[in-house]
Amino acid sequence: MSAKIILFDAYGTLFDVYTVKEKCEEFYEGKGESISRLWREKQLEYCFLSQLTQKYEPFDQLTRKGLQAALDQMGENYDTERIDTLFKAYEQLQPFEETETVLKQLSGRKTAIFSNGTKGMLDPLIRHNGFEELIGSISADGIRQYKPAPAAYSYAMEKLGAAKEDILFVSCNQWDIAGAASFGFKTVWINRKEEPLSRLGFKPHKQLNSLEGLAEIG
Repeated sequence: MSAKIILFDAYGTLFDVYTVKEKCEEFYEGKGESISRLWREKQLEYCFLSQLTQKYEPFDQLTRKGLQAALDQMGENYDTERIDTLFKAYEQLQPFEETETVLKQLSGRKTAIFSNGTKGMLDPLIRHNGFEELIGSISADGIRQYKPAPAAYSYAMEKLGAAKEDILFVSCNQWDIAGAASFGFKTVWINRKEEPLSRLGFKPHKQLNSLEGLAEIG
């Protein structure tokens, strides 16, 4: 498999979304892990509903609403200041242990992040982790169509000025891999949780349990 461009999902692929649990724990002792997981579930749920109902809202707004929904469901109190503080944790997510090493291994290749996250979320996250020289970002917010909609992947392809066959798409999210594969990208699924393959029929070209080994595949 060879590709001119390696395109990465951000959340769960390069950066661990559940590291927000540390900030959640500061406010809700003993509940940081549970809140972080429910927050992610609500964030994605709202994202998909926004796409399906064709009532687009930017990912930063949906991330805030997802947090509020998680706290509501758990019966926890909050105010605007607390929501703002917890939301900022998304700009300071920790990368996975191997992320920086792998990005440096790929430094001679063209790489980019393509995420549902807004540029206002992604670029501070990249800066916070010191990755400005390693990777840039493209946001689906630019077309107001969330992955896994075909229009979103088409937008990324146009922004890169590349053909489908030139792009290798890497994600930990199986729904994202299904969307990218259906669109026509070559895909690598980072199956960190060793999940079974979806029954929908959109298989990744390769599977890895971390980003390690990606340089040899790409």
